Amino acid sequence: MMPELKKIPFLATLLLGSLMLCSVACGSKDDEADPGGNGGGTDTIVKVTVQDLSIDEGSTDKNIFVRIQLSTASQQLNTVYISSRDVSATDGEDFVGFSNIPIVFPPGDLIKDHQIKLKGDEKFENNEVFEVVIGNVEGGATIDKGVATITILNDEEGTSTTDIPSSGYSTPDNYPNMALIWQDEFSGTVVDESNWTFELGNGNSGWGNNELQFYKKENASIVDGHLVIEAKKNLSPPLYTSTRMITKGKFDFQFGRVDIRAALPRGQGIWPALWMLGSNIQQVSWPACGEIDIMEVVGHEPNTCHGTAHWRDGGGNHALYSGTKLSATSLHDEFHVYSIIWSDGQIRWLLDDVQYHVLNTSPADLSEFNSGNFFFIFNVAVGGNWPGPPNATTEFPQHMIVDYIRVFQ
Repeated sequence: MMPELKKIPFLATLLLGSLMLCSVACGSKDDEADPGGNGGGTDTIVKVTVQDLSIDEGSTDKNIFVRIQLSTASQQLNTVYISSRDVSATDGEDFVGFSNIPIVFPPGDLIKDHQIKLKGDEKFENNEVFEVVIGNVEGGATIDKGVATITILNDEEGTSTTDIPSSGYSTPDNYPNMALIWQDEFSGTVVDESNWTFELGNGNSGWGNNELQFYKKENASIVDGHLVIEAKKNLSPPLYTSTRMITKGKFDFQFGRVDIRAALPRGQGIWPALWMLGSNIQQVSWPACGEIDIMEVVGHEPNTCHGTAHWRDGGGNHALYSGTKLSATSLHDEFHVYSIIWSDGQIRWLLDDVQYHVLNTSPADLSEFNSGNFFFIFNVAVGGNWPGPPNATTEFPQHMIVDYIRVFQ
């Protein structure tokens, strides 16, 4: 047995060692590094968002502010890099764009507003959109909402109704001994993509015609029950934008009557078209698939309507047959109805129910028009082999406005 005197130093030593171990362990936990650099422990994460904004366009240039915000205050400096991105609004025409701008948040700051110049005018334009995008963050914060939609609202009172013609020719929604098999009255708020697919880009060799425009979905909109396709000129590439939309894979047909009520754009280099291609184009290519142009106009002849068919003749060559109709009233300021009556052996073209062109498709060389289905294409081209490029007289934007398309059999 050990003397009592020896036990006291031993217990004291043991107690002192335990206290030292506790102190080291507790100290290491308290001093543990915050991986987010926020001084709030491992559970504190700083997130950055950029907020959506809707703003009236106005008739003169003005400054607007987009807000970038942290979810909680950070104990270290964070830098957020933002850029603009065109959608339907265009850098240089609708706003002044920017790239990789640093937005600096000193420790403790939560909110920063970035100034953007909006370019106003007195023209009617549909609501347009661009985006503000967070590209990178330095300092430990993470991106929560990295893209903001900035909507420029048209605020020109009354221009929507006056920009869309209030007069013009119309056709009935029924005919004796015929049934309405398909239609689009454009009565929604956006283009019905169960009917239409948007073709994008500038195609192969400018869609085969050396056209100048870049096709975008955003240049099509629904305004007061009408489809509006807008051709625009931009200050930076692509120089021109427009829309091309097709029903391929969603609706096609063989034989019947087609009525399309539309008001057309005009100006040197503007080329609107309402037309059809054979649904077997992927298998046999163009022109063997056949093409029926219900309406084409070149903008330097704004009141002359062209109806044309294209096919491959027996020698393998491209063949076409075209007719023209000069309208006594404006194809731009009033609605007109562009029609075909397509049957086995014949295609007839009509403007406002007046026939101006007939093609006999019974010869074997024209079998494309009697042996398969066709789909629709609506587009407004800019430039190209036929109209040539725009010039100083061409006004932008230009609009093709379609009230309805109806197919009867």
